Amino acid sequence: MASEHEGPAGPDFKQGVPVGDVPDGGMIAGHVDGDPALLVRRGEEWFAVGAACTHYSGPLAEGLVVGDTVRCPWHHACFSLRTGQALRPPALNDLPSWEVEQRDGRVYVGARRTPARRATARARAPERVVIIGGGAAGNSAAETLRREGYGGSIVIVDPDRDAPYDRPNLSKDYLAGNAPEEWIPLHPPEFYQERGIELRRGPRVTVIDPAERRVRLDDGGELPFEALLIATGASPVRLGPEFDRASPAVHYLRSLADSRRIAGAAREGGRAVVLGASFIGLEVAASLRARRMEVHIVAPDVRPLGRIMGPEIGDWIRALHEAHGVVFHLGQTAREIRDGTVTLEDGSRLPAELVVAGIGVRPNLALAEAAGLALDRGVRVDERLATSAPGIFAAGDIVRWPDPHTGAPIRVEHWVVAERQGQVAARNILGAGERFEAVPFFWSQHYDQTIAYIGHAERWDRLEFDGDLAANDFAVRFLGGGRLLALATVGRDQASLEAELEMEHAPVG
Repeated sequence: MASEHEGPAGPDFKQGVPVGDVPDGGMIAGHVDGDPALLVRRGEEWFAVGAACTHYSGPLAEGLVVGDTVRCPWHHACFSLRTGQALRPPALNDLPSWEVEQRDGRVYVGARRTPARRATARARAPERVVIIGGGAAGNSAAETLRREGYGGSIVIVDPDRDAPYDRPNLSKDYLAGNAPEEWIPLHPPEFYQERGIELRRGPRVTVIDPAERRVRLDDGGELPFEALLIATGASPVRLGPEFDRASPAVHYLRSLADSRRIAGAAREGGRAVVLGASFIGLEVAASLRARRMEVHIVAPDVRPLGRIMGPEIGDWIRALHEAHGVVFHLGQTAREIRDGTVTLEDGSRLPAELVVAGIGVRPNLALAEAAGLALDRGVRVDERLATSAPGIFAAGDIVRWPDPHTGAPIRVEHWVVAERQGQVAARNILGAGERFEAVPFFWSQHYDQTIAYIGHAERWDRLEFDGDLAANDFAVRFLGGGRLLALATVGRDQASLEAELEMEHAPVG
């Protein structure tokens, strides 16, 4: 890592670089007035934008140029090379961009450009938009409405007094103690104030009245709407009621408050039991190990993630966690928690000062069902994320939508998908008529390793494995009907981006 005294890395683009240093379709990293920058060539066109993704500062020079856009290698955010505009989440903020000039066989980067002007909202846009849920989809929708030039009323209602915040971080760096809490909010309060986005945090929506075009809150208030977005997310699956009185108490992780409580109960040298070998359970285990707790994972599965990711990744993830000191008890469930001990079905007894259950989530459908919206193991929406009620859209963990890549309705619970759906729903609230066609993507962090997963494969005909497990460098292709359904990678960001592009252009079989 460069020290703070070494100065910016790469060439100074203001001094120019030889044209031949950048091949057609290529890019190089450098700097402009000390700011990291990326110089990109497409034929006779040249572009200069910021070099670090505005999501988690991913190195865009290691990403993928697609047309006049660049995609981040870490979490697949997409930016315009012409303007620096953030086109697709998880990045929500734009990149800086600069003027570029070619002369005398060299390319020079000049003045910083004024941020691109946003579109003007359509004349028939609704006057009042209400968003139920301040998570990934709801926040993204509100931001997109303003980015698209919408000037009407926007109200986000969420019972979570901390929303909106970076939920994926709650089981990763924040819980591990590596990310301070000031990093967790998606924006400071003034961001919403300056944009006229009203946050109603604390009240809960109890009734959606599609006929009267209003929602009722549990504090007695009502909010009229002309357009409504339902983005109520999901809630953790809970153990039986006998575990609610367990000692120690069983923790679940969904909110910032949940993560705070788990972190507060973690103690170096203490003993923790994680129930469930899901992504959330495994990430919690890794975070608690970072806090130097003894960690045991109890799960009914033969191998962690085996049903979702296949045997190769299942065995790899188990070995990775075991190498960091985690003890697995597979093929087991908890029978009882009492007096600081978790008793398993086989009679084994595990001392525990902290118990966390990560056994899945269920979509929050009660509001939509009571409002009479069509359901299908989720809120049923069309390709534009419109529900069965006029003027009411849905996005995020609750929706089942017609996926153009598989040819079937699907529902997924991924942060990036929810953000991208919120973006599309917002544009359609303004009358854009845009189809939601993004390929699902998610990532999962375990110690210093990250699994990236692009696509959606609930089932598959066969798996193709390539790479070296021991070197943490591999890819698994999920194939069905002769088509690529999904790709899971570790250490192969470029392959993940290329698979995304392949699936975007593949005809539905």
